[in-house]
Amino acid sequence: MRSKESGDKPLEWCVLLLVVGGLLLGGCDRRQQSAPSPVPEVATVTIRPEQLVLTTELPGRTCPHLVAEIRPQVNGIIQKRLFTEGSDVTVGQVLYQIDPAPFQAALDSARAALAKSEANLTVTRLKSDRYKGLLAEKAVSQQDYDDKEAALKQAEADIEYCKAAVETARINLAYTRVNGPISGRIGKSNVTDGALVTAYQALPLATIQQLDPIYVDVPQSTTELLRLRRRLADGRLNQNGTNQNKVKLILADGAAYPQEGTLQFRDVTVDPATGSVILRVVVPNPEGLLLPGMFVRAVVEEGVSEQAILVPQQGVSRTPKGDPFALVVSNGGTVERRMLRLGRAIGDKWLVSSGLSAGDRVIVEGTLNARPGSTVKAVSLISSSSKACVEVTNEKRPPVQSN
Repeated sequence: MRSKESGDKPLEWCVLLLVVGGLLLGGCDRRQQSAPSPVPEVATVTIRPEQLVLTTELPGRTCPHLVAEIRPQVNGIIQKRLFTEGSDVTVGQVLYQIDPAPFQAALDSARAALAKSEANLTVTRLKSDRYKGLLAEKAVSQQDYDDKEAALKQAEADIEYCKAAVETARINLAYTRVNGPISGRIGKSNVTDGALVTAYQALPLATIQQLDPIYVDVPQSTTELLRLRRRLADGRLNQNGTNQNKVKLILADGAAYPQEGTLQFRDVTVDPATGSVILRVVVPNPEGLLLPGMFVRAVVEEGVSEQAILVPQQGVSRTPKGDPFALVVSNGGTVERRMLRLGRAIGDKWLVSSGLSAGDRVIVEGTLNARPGSTVKAVSLISSSSKACVEVTNEKRPPVQSN
């Protein structure tokens, strides 16, 4: 009997240990279940209004400041081309010489006709004066005197006609020397020596273009124009005088053009095909870097926003309908959802038209842990970035093994 009782004692001890262990584990589970969950931490950016110069980048195309198509004003044969294709020419420079022989002969003939008329005028005037004296003595009839007076006036008219013919012949002779009407760069010649040309023909002999300064025509949509005027009317933009007329250019390869242009005027007619108006910019081109027909991008200054609100793009989300919103932490640590109206993208930020104000703390990191109405712990993005940098700096690195 005694040996049997001693054999049951180890079994009782095991049962007792299992019961105590279960009670301990149950107490731990209850303590874990009753412990409060930690408050999620989010990184925020505090909105601070700032002064911002708003610019618009628009495509444009260059065109010459002046264009002159050279055409002959008389018929004839080209004797000589007197310029080098692709060179710079000056106003009044002789470009082509047309055969002047027939025009010189026409001028000589007109001068001879003028001399003949002048000689005839002298005789006619003497006859008229003589008949005037005879008429006073009743030696001739009134009709005879009237005939001589009419002949005198006709001779005077012939003189004027011949003078005009001489001037016409002189002008035509001068037109045989085709001069440049403007200074600029001349292109290729469309005719060669010995070619027959006609007055005011459709094909120009050559074209001169003035490239310094040069125009840049920039189309601006009426939507952008109306938006700009609305912002000016609302007081969200102000234009700062002469700086408003300065335009910067970006070339096709992405390089900035060294010279600033000046906005000359904004057209008042809308192109019905594109729905845009033309801005004309005058740009200095002393080195001839800009050529007619080149595509460039013009950076046009719209104005200055004194209280611009910018928010990082990573802090802006969108609803299933595409409406933008941001999550803002209130003073009590509660997450609020703000619907936004966005303007343009400026770098890695959005320009906010409405929805945010100065002092708002916008969540930019940890948005998955933040829900509208929930409580979060807000940490400044700059502070969290600095902490991360410190942690990386203090990270233990393995020793460098030397050979």
